[in-house]
Amino acid sequence: MTVLRSKYELLWTVNAAAASLAALPFTLSIMLRELRIFLTALQFFTRIPVPAWVGHSAQQLAQASRYFPLTGIVVGALCAAVLMIAAQVLPLTLAVGLSMTAGILITGAFHEDGLSDFADGLGGGFTRDKALAIMKDSRVGAYGAISLILVLLLKYQALTALCGSHSLLFAASALIAAHGFSRLMAASLMLTQRYIRDDDSARAKPAAQQISPVSFIIALLTGIAPLILLYVAGAHAFNLFAAVAASLLMRAYLAWRLQKRLGGYTGDCLGAVQQLTELAFYLGLLAAI
Repeated sequence: MTVLRSKYELLWTVNAAAASLAALPFTLSIMLRELRIFLTALQFFTRIPVPAWVGHSAQQLAQASRYFPLTGIVVGALCAAVLMIAAQVLPLTLAVGLSMTAGILITGAFHEDGLSDFADGLGGGFTRDKALAIMKDSRVGAYGAISLILVLLLKYQALTALCGSHSLLFAASALIAAHGFSRLMAASLMLTQRYIRDDDSARAKPAAQQISPVSFIIALLTGIAPLILLYVAGAHAFNLFAAVAASLLMRAYLAWRLQKRLGGYTGDCLGAVQQLTELAFYLGLLAAI
């Protein structure tokens, strides 16, 4: 009986191993596909070079929004690295400025451009069609210039204050968390509202169209993950709550405003949501320290 049982156990082990080996190519195929989609997101949302085999297609770009927060984490990590290194040889104010400059260079001012167009459109367009036309215009108006100056200045002041009121590691962790979470806020808008650009000439159209529930779950998990890093760096639960609440309130206001004025969102609107919820994250964090 013992010998028979051993034979059955051996047979079961061999069959299980064979099944695992048979499933391996399928698993690797899924991993490679997701890696390609992530690198597509990195290619579209940043200036970071990616391997040639990634390619480019509207289908890949349409799925890239699930890795919008993860792309933000990469950008935030690079900005944090610049902050940490520069702070060793330069005053904190200059280190913060260099960190912000690095973020703008890495993304090609992609989201800042969206904020500028968003402000010009909603500030200067009194009708829906006029606002959309202004947002498509490549020229920067007074509303766009003023909004950029104010948001960048406030982010600079907030990050400098975080460095001064807490540790440098805390500020660096806040950068990573804010970049990831603010992009989650932008992705969430794609779940609850509709994309309203009808023309196919919009460069961001494939990436900016509505996100699927499954893709949003991936974005949600990656978007909140850096909050753990911030907690480890010294943030208390109330600090995290205040930062997240401030971002959510900003997101809710912008969603209401967009629905009322435009009936949905455009790629520029997503850039504005990212920039403004990132700023709100820093301000909420500071208010709770």
